[in-house]
Amino acid sequence: MANLKLSKLAEGLTSRSISKLSEKVDKRNEQGEKTFNFTLGDFAPQHFPIPSELEDEIIAAYKGKHTNYPYVGGMEELRIAIAKHIKFHGQFDYQPDEIIVSSGARPLIYLLFKAIVDPGEKIIYTVPSWNNQYFIYLANATPLIITTKPENNFLITAEELKPHIKEAVLININTPLNPSGTILEQNTLKDILDLIVAENEIRIQNQQKPLYVFFDIIYWFLIYNDNEYINPISLNPKIKDYVVFIDGISKCFAATGVRVGWAFGPKPIIETMRSMLAHLGAWAPKPEQIGTAKYLQKQQTVTNFLDKFKKDIFERLNIFYDTIQNLKRAGYKVDAIEPQGAIYLSIKLDIIGTKTKDNKTLATVEDILEYLLDEAKMALVPFYFFGMEEESPWFRLSVGTCSIDDAKDAAGFITKAIESLKNIPTH
Repeated sequence: MANLKLSKLAEGLTSRSISKLSEKVDKRNEQGEKTFNFTLGDFAPQHFPIPSELEDEIIAAYKGKHTNYPYVGGMEELRIAIAKHIKFHGQFDYQPDEIIVSSGARPLIYLLFKAIVDPGEKIIYTVPSWNNQYFIYLANATPLIITTKPENNFLITAEELKPHIKEAVLININTPLNPSGTILEQNTLKDILDLIVAENEIRIQNQQKPLYVFFDIIYWFLIYNDNEYINPISLNPKIKDYVVFIDGISKCFAATGVRVGWAFGPKPIIETMRSMLAHLGAWAPKPEQIGTAKYLQKQQTVTNFLDKFKKDIFERLNIFYDTIQNLKRAGYKVDAIEPQGAIYLSIKLDIIGTKTKDNKTLATVEDILEYLLDEAKMALVPFYFFGMEEESPWFRLSVGTCSIDDAKDAAGFITKAIESLKNIPTH
């Protein structure tokens, strides 16, 4: 079996798996060494359970024997509930037949790419970002990568987009952004949307395929401080003809394993995606759909859950943000971007070239990862996993798997680990 031949697509598919980093943590914990896993964009149910009302409704649906095939593209009662949900919370005005449901957001991303992009056509995405390159590869498309800057919170600007806008048929936008936990400001987003609309007005006149927008809003409820989620359509209503939003319950309701995701956008695109989904069969289980529909109708219950959920996540993010800022003020060459959204904190550890207390030089980012495992008892994800250069000093810290006490303990460990380095660069 050593020379077993597979498809060229399969043989060319590679990945940098965050799960491999997570496995290192699991092995250490199995050996009795408490190590904190801040790698996964997931939630530990003992700290962040799904809403109890959602759980009750799903169980009731199973007990009601709703275990046959669901309607392709989503049960009508769920699509009606989603339409009301996104209207109430975000002023998104979409009808149930402009909404499609699947087993989480990922199948919808694949279907959207296949519905819009022909082989070889270009898709614009920014780095750092989550998994775009793999979906583009599976769609046989060509990536057009724009590397963002830390001074812009790793978010694209209209100026960066403008030189490339005529080359692509799809652009991926994610805010709040995974991995940085940052959000596009209103003026920046409006400039981008205005640019896309202006480009599409030219394309329509020339009978060309428009530049469509895949707008990933999976974290749109998780925004902190005085930041607010801005409905992109309110900034330029004409963008509605070209944008498909993808969302679900996985992040905003700590329900990553429940697998209910949805997309909403122009009806012709949604109908095409529904036809593809019928053959793919990546449907959300019927009891989960019914349970989610009933839960989303309880608008005040949803609001109450989100208020506490956001508070708990933000408290953890701030523990680490304050820790890094204290080290920065003490003169160490570290930094962090103030939490804005999602469950992530961007941390800069500019410590390549320093020596440990054992006189080992941290020569690479991999050395830093091992040092953090050994001395800070924690695992982070380097930004090169998200497309940045391998020398990038930035890391993603995800707080969905820790308690408040865990966060405080880990913050103490990372403080000691940084302070114990020799010849560490300082400001």
